[in-house]
Amino acid sequence: MSNFLDPKKPTTRALLVGVQTPDMKPGEGAELLTELVELVENIGLAITHSILINLRDRQQPKFLIGTGKAAELIAQAKAEGADVIVIDEELSPAQQRNWETESGLAVIDRQEVILEIFADRAQTREAVLQVALARMEYSLPRLTRAWSHLSRQRSSGGMGGEGETQLEQDRRLVRNRITKLKAELAQVTSQRATQRRRRQRTPVPTAAIVGYTNAGKSTLLNKLTGAQVLAADKLFATLDPTTRQLTLPDGRTLLLTDTVGFIRRLPHRLVEAFKATLEEVVVADFLIHLLDASNPNVDQHHATTMAVLGELGAADRPTLTVFNKTDLLDAHALARLRAQHPEALFISVHTGAGLADLLRECEALATDDTVAADLLIPHHRYDVVAKLHHVGHVRQQESLDDGTRLTGRFPRKFAPLYEPFVVTPPAKPARKGKSAKGRKAPLRS
Repeated sequence: MSNFLDPKKPTTRALLVGVQTPDMKPGEGAELLTELVELVENIGLAITHSILINLRDRQQPKFLIGTGKAAELIAQAKAEGADVIVIDEELSPAQQRNWETESGLAVIDRQEVILEIFADRAQTREAVLQVALARMEYSLPRLTRAWSHLSRQRSSGGMGGEGETQLEQDRRLVRNRITKLKAELAQVTSQRATQRRRRQRTPVPTAAIVGYTNAGKSTLLNKLTGAQVLAADKLFATLDPTTRQLTLPDGRTLLLTDTVGFIRRLPHRLVEAFKATLEEVVVADFLIHLLDASNPNVDQHHATTMAVLGELGAADRPTLTVFNKTDLLDAHALARLRAQHPEALFISVHTGAGLADLLRECEALATDDTVAADLLIPHHRYDVVAKLHHVGHVRQQESLDDGTRLTGRFPRKFAPLYEPFVVTPPAKPARKGKSAKGRKAPLRS
């Protein structure tokens, strides 16, 4: 990674270059450049200028764009006092070296900007390890940027043979660091899998909130569950999955998970690095795909999220499409979205509009294997009461003279444990010609 954020300078200045290629939709390059502006601002760079380049032909191997246009951009960057040039495309290591050699400035691409944001946002050990691994794998083929002046030969004693260059030593150190990070990450992933298996012992339905970054996922989790997850108006405010319990209107419990936001051109190595975290998406019973209805690029955001879900192998999960921030839309724009997405829900986490509908839909999708039951358990069988509290959801408990009355939902597989205690309802008045004997109440599904 290039050290373009110089702590000795009060502000690092950047020239941004967007690219509209022939295979892109009209205007897509400009939209991506607008997004790049927000990404760059998130790492604290001051933008001198943002320029969109239209490529009529295929990308050029040396600079990605033509040599003449590259020279113009370098001259403009220097004239404006820029310290770094940011290209809104994925640069190969050779192209990045060519740019830096020609300009004498730091040159980074969209991938490196996103990696810097992730490095700044990572909090838990798992996220820190995942980001560190992604940065190391990104850096390995680009080490000549840092060591171009240290190509002399030197001995490294027992660590390497005579004549090993500094660059070779550094590559070896980075490879060793990658191996160590992968081992540490595997250990953390194993611990998370153990935690997930513990949760799955209790048959509680699960849902994961997914969507484009800054769509309001953490805010929704906080609103529904009373959690205190960081919810900020910035990209990638949440990197680590957070799971909280949500009590549905029918009394059942739903485990709801907030996940990292997606973005167009999310570096593939980051998708790979965060697959362990995003396994919560793959194993969830259903997904809540949250979209920012007020964003003019909401259709592209929808497509990006579905593409990443497909890459994770989660595209076939039952999905509830939810448009958030409807309070920021006028009536005409909201009507247009409703016509385009008749199956979707429209909510405002800020005002609370539509949240009741969302909870009802969650009830319908939370297909846990439990049944509602009304039980009267003798006092000497308090072991059954304790077990049902552990494996089920008790809505009401009452101590009576002849036992403990429990009302709630309990797993079918524990039916042999609690069926003997199902309360028999009072006998109904007999109809003509028929007896009115009381029968055990059937379990309600």
